[in-house]
Amino acid sequence: MIIFNQRQQEILTLVQRDGHVTVEKLASHFDVTHQTIRRDITMLANNRQLQRLHGGASVLSSVENTAYKLRQVLLHAEKERIARLAAQHIPHHASLFINLGTTTEEVAKALHAHRGLRVVTNNLNVAATMCHYEDCEVIVAGGIMRPRDMGIIGESTIEFIRKFKVDYGIIGISSIETDGMMRDYDMREVRTSEAIISQSRNVFLVADHSKFGRPAMVELGHLSRVTALFTDAPVTAEMADMIAAAKIALHIASAN
Repeated sequence: MIIFNQRQQEILTLVQRDGHVTVEKLASHFDVTHQTIRRDITMLANNRQLQRLHGGASVLSSVENTAYKLRQVLLHAEKERIARLAAQHIPHHASLFINLGTTTEEVAKALHAHRGLRVVTNNLNVAATMCHYEDCEVIVAGGIMRPRDMGIIGESTIEFIRKFKVDYGIIGISSIETDGMMRDYDMREVRTSEAIISQSRNVFLVADHSKFGRPAMVELGHLSRVTALFTDAPVTAEMADMIAAAKIALHIASAN
């Protein structure tokens, strides 16, 4: 696996957040030469993490997500903060769905001190983490396993999830557009998330700031379908107005 340095990881974060960045802007931001930034962009493009353009770089596409191993380290501290805050809003002796995603996996880790949890998940990383917790029962959905992220998807996964009604559905997402639409890259993953939302009394969406305005192809639904949004930075005024109108609880896991 290719290991990207801190600057290259930050370049990816900026590209995912803004959609497009210029060499000039990146060179100024990191206080390095244009040649250094061009080499970074070339390396990231050659490893299919972004699209190299004349004078800059853009997100790879609306149909392909960033590689899972890289998503595990991108904005990791921010995801940990989001996870800790979300865990504080989940009581002991609760039933949960936890879906696919690196941020939801951090929520699973943050629940280590909870007691009496009953967890249904299609994420084998979550299952492997939580099965060792004291007084925690983990139920794993059946289906087709994706090797790249240990996720379980497919029709049998959806059918399995629909057998349960839980207190909290913990979901991640790849994109939240400015109009509040949630989007992802895989139709089967989206259909699984839809089932989780419909079978949860409360839905907690955990999403770092890079997910806002990011392109993705498959529509999951409007943000108004969730109970609470947990993120790491203040949202735009337009997004804040939409969240308030939809009566969604907004929780910011700030660094301070």
